[in-house]
Amino acid sequence: MMSRSYTNLLDLASGNFPVMGPVRERKRLTRVMTVPGVVSELDDDQANSVNSDVHSSVNQDRIIIVANQLPVKAKRGPDNKGWSFNWDDYSLLLQLKDGLPEEMEVLYVGSLKIDVDINEQDEVSSVLLEKFKCVPAFLPPEIFNKFYHGFCKQHLWSLFHYMLPYSANHGGRFDRSLWEAYVAANKIFSQRVIEVINPEDDYIWIHDYHLMVLPTFLRRRFNRLRMGFFLHSPFPSSEIYRTSPVREEILKALLNSDLIGFHTFDYARHFLSCCSRMLGLEYQSKRGYIGLEYYGRTIGIKIMPVGVHMEQIESALRVADKESRIHEFKQKFDGKTVLLGVDDMDVFKGVNLKLLAMEQMLKQHPKWQGRAVLVQITNPARGRGKDLEDTQAEIQASCKRINEMFGKPGYEPIVFIDRPISLTERVAYYTIAECVVVTAVRDGMNLTPYEYIACRQGVSESASSSESNGPKKSKLVVSEFIGCSPSLSGAIRVNPWNFEATAEAMNEAISMADAETQLQHEKHYRYVSSHDVAFWSHSFFQDMERTCKDHFRRRCWGIGLSFGFRVVALDPNFRKLSIDHIESVYVRSKNRAILLDYDGTVMPQTSHNKTPNAEVISIVNRLLGDTKNTVFVVSGRGKESLDKWFSPCKKLGIAAEHGYFMRWSSDDKWEVCGPNSEFRWKQIAEPVMRLYTEATDGSSIETKENVRPS
Repeated sequence: MMSRSYTNLLDLASGNFPVMGPVRERKRLTRVMTVPGVVSELDDDQANSVNSDVHSSVNQDRIIIVANQLPVKAKRGPDNKGWSFNWDDYSLLLQLKDGLPEEMEVLYVGSLKIDVDINEQDEVSSVLLEKFKCVPAFLPPEIFNKFYHGFCKQHLWSLFHYMLPYSANHGGRFDRSLWEAYVAANKIFSQRVIEVINPEDDYIWIHDYHLMVLPTFLRRRFNRLRMGFFLHSPFPSSEIYRTSPVREEILKALLNSDLIGFHTFDYARHFLSCCSRMLGLEYQSKRGYIGLEYYGRTIGIKIMPVGVHMEQIESALRVADKESRIHEFKQKFDGKTVLLGVDDMDVFKGVNLKLLAMEQMLKQHPKWQGRAVLVQITNPARGRGKDLEDTQAEIQASCKRINEMFGKPGYEPIVFIDRPISLTERVAYYTIAECVVVTAVRDGMNLTPYEYIACRQGVSESASSSESNGPKKSKLVVSEFIGCSPSLSGAIRVNPWNFEATAEAMNEAISMADAETQLQHEKHYRYVSSHDVAFWSHSFFQDMERTCKDHFRRRCWGIGLSFGFRVVALDPNFRKLSIDHIESVYVRSKNRAILLDYDGTVMPQTSHNKTPNAEVISIVNRLLGDTKNTVFVVSGRGKESLDKWFSPCKKLGIAAEHGYFMRWSSDDKWEVCGPNSEFRWKQIAEPVMRLYTEATDGSSIETKENVRPS
């Protein structure tokens, strides 16, 4: 059964209820830690946020890392019975532990890459929690397909990589049911987090675009939860992002985090621009930290590109050397200059643009014919769709055409590897490659250049003395549209759409003098080795601690429904006004001064018709009917307008033009309360103001009587 809190949220967010089949009640995991009080406080039917003022008796901090997939691999046991699990050593989620405090407990929440029968889910959950400290989120197939292959890949992935659905066959139109599935999947993830969370002691670190609305679900339950979010994809410019029909829902959900991380300054700048243009929020930079003020809370903005796991790469290098993979590839490409590409099969990786550049280089520089080889490794696609199928067909056709045009016995200019390869095999290719070429048209980070630099450095323990003791050099041609580009100052940056220029860059790279490539390599290696994945996670966690340090000293209230929910945080000395107390004091008082602001109190600020309606006039006259009341309307508007609008209210006092003119009732004359001033400056200012008014759409000049020239 869907909880009431879920249906309310989904109904208000989308206007529709998702069609969901019956889900079997699954027993909850045994809680590792609990909040003070009764466990039933965490039931889904609770509408109010859990906000205990009492700290847990458990003092050790713990971090819960939430991502779409757990860092574990699962497979069926012998005879298709039972399950066996082991760590996925290449998972970023597992690697980031190196940067966290040693004493900190790490718990993972995410889904598995395989389907688990509903009857086995409890057993699998228990094993993963006990042996791996992992909490699996099981998504029903009908939700998973719409969530991952639908909204994540068709909408968010395309949008964040600047692909707009101009037609139904290009990118796919926005589908409300996919958004509902996305919300439903995020709700399931939140339920799994809630089962094991201790909100007073735990940190939550959410990863990537699959879970962008998860912060709202968690913040609704725990006002003071310490929570960070890191986006591993690009964040598009506001002109692109604003095309999403759920743009504000996602922004407001992210703002329920305490710290939001991005790989590059550009991605953070785009996010801040969206918050400014769509939500009216402005950011401040203080002592090197960027913060957004949001209802009394300061949301930190973190800019820190992720790095590679140096020890893992060095270990793979040793294995590749021990297994003679490096020697094997050297013999295979003996006498050839190897250019290398390592990309996912994706429409945004620009693989075919790279092939076109290689073709152009061989045409423009015939000296490389028979000598230069592009080894293109393409990892299996993680999405699906017609765009991807077209991209695959185009790549295959280009490889065939180029090899037929320039190939000869013993030489193929394009070696296309379209299969999963191990890290050992990949680092062997890195080691023998003269140049790595990355031509993605849009990519969040792309660690291929970092891995290449680390592999070209080698390890001192390597058995290959020539590799370990010889000069270290690496050559890079990288797209200016990928996240790692700003940190590689020595790389040749290219616009991948201009494949002719890319071809010249490839020729320049493999023709570069050794002395220059050595200097560039040394500079790149210093950065890559010092800014590894541990440095990244350590820096993010430090900023999360700093951002959340005042959480338990604030008074917090959760307000709003649906994705408009936010937490209002106020100073500990703030006291909320009691309506009962105000009413009691009002009744007992003998004289009362009631000051009403016009725009925003008497009349809505968004109202186009500023004339008060009959109901407003009636309320004001009722207040004036009590002889104990003195009522004033205070406004920046002119006295003529206010006098006309409130002519039925004979006893009403009016302070016009911010108090420059004032009268106590309609029978009294207007008094000038401000100092007499000379207004000849208006003759100079007015032409300038008119010039800017004409150049600014929608602007106007409002003339006040108290600035009329003499």
